[in-house]
Amino acid sequence: MANDMLSQEEIDALLKGDINDEPIVENYEDDQVLTDIEKDALGEIGNISMGTAATTLSTLLNRKVSITTPNVSITTTDKLAEEYTIPFVAIDVSYKEGLEGSNFLILNTNDVKIITDIMMGKDTFDTEREISELDLSAVSEAMNQMMGSACTSLSEMFLKKIDIEPPKSMQITFQEGKEIIELLKTDLPIIKVSFKMVVEDIINSSIMQLIPIEFGKSIVEALMGSSVSEEAIDLDSISAALTDSIETQAEKHAPIDVSTVDKDRGINYNISKSEEKVAVQKPVFQSFQETSHEPFNTSIDLIGDIPIEITVELGRSHKKISDILELGQGSVIELDKLVGEPLNIYANGRFIAKGEVVVIDDSFGVRVTEIDSSSKKIV
Repeated sequence: MANDMLSQEEIDALLKGDINDEPIVENYEDDQVLTDIEKDALGEIGNISMGTAATTLSTLLNRKVSITTPNVSITTTDKLAEEYTIPFVAIDVSYKEGLEGSNFLILNTNDVKIITDIMMGKDTFDTEREISELDLSAVSEAMNQMMGSACTSLSEMFLKKIDIEPPKSMQITFQEGKEIIELLKTDLPIIKVSFKMVVEDIINSSIMQLIPIEFGKSIVEALMGSSVSEEAIDLDSISAALTDSIETQAEKHAPIDVSTVDKDRGINYNISKSEEKVAVQKPVFQSFQETSHEPFNTSIDLIGDIPIEITVELGRSHKKISDILELGQGSVIELDKLVGEPLNIYANGRFIAKGEVVVIDDSFGVRVTEIDSSSKKIV
């Protein structure tokens, strides 16, 4: 029994609740960790940033992408390990400017393989293969562009520049993550933000965002201020109030200082107004007398020695990245020109004429057969 007894230092630490400087959280409710206001704020931030990210992903994949309104909840690493036992792809997104902290995005491995195949220009998708470094690199680049555009939206929302480090991807399970990923090493609650992602009829899956509690609260505090009321806040009314205030001041040509919105709902903000009137009068221009026009010297001797690069285009061809990677010695690339068809001649990149290939001694040459009429004009 003696080995099971607590020392005086351990008893004191338990009474103070500061063992390892971490509070003991065994049984908790969601509202004990995050208030409804904080959940709504995080949901609105995720909705705006992921909406922008979906547009970027749609451009990158050349397919319609939709990401639904997020669901914010509280969970723990143990719960996640019980619910999700299969491997997934975790993407570490760390902020380097504007916000201090990091969060993880969790994607299905099959979704990552499909995204990679689309980026490689493939029409069929192989989800049975093992995930490779190419998959992790491709999804890291996709997430870099997605979160980069999301940071632009966050910068406008927080009124300051926000930027991220290049994302890092890895294939892992939650059980393995408890030993490797700093966010998952703790037994404390973490914020889970779930999104549904649909890419046409190819992907219908979910994205999970895991955020440390303290980082999540710091984001809300940066958005709303240090004092937040416990009553529910309609974020739409906040946005509308900001917009109305900005438009009203813009009409008056007065500077504004936007910091928060809606005092009645518990958020402190101040919009400073300037009542200074601006005098407006019609411009007065100096009158110019007409002068006689002297003939302009049209000689171009002054610029006659300027070198011009002449380029002859044999033809063009458009290839996908996957096709280019398959090229090797002896490969043939088909051009869009037919045999005997005139070649395009360019001067410093500007089309000036058409011609045909000739042989001069042991060298190729081009005989000009047609001059572009627009190139004769000297402006």
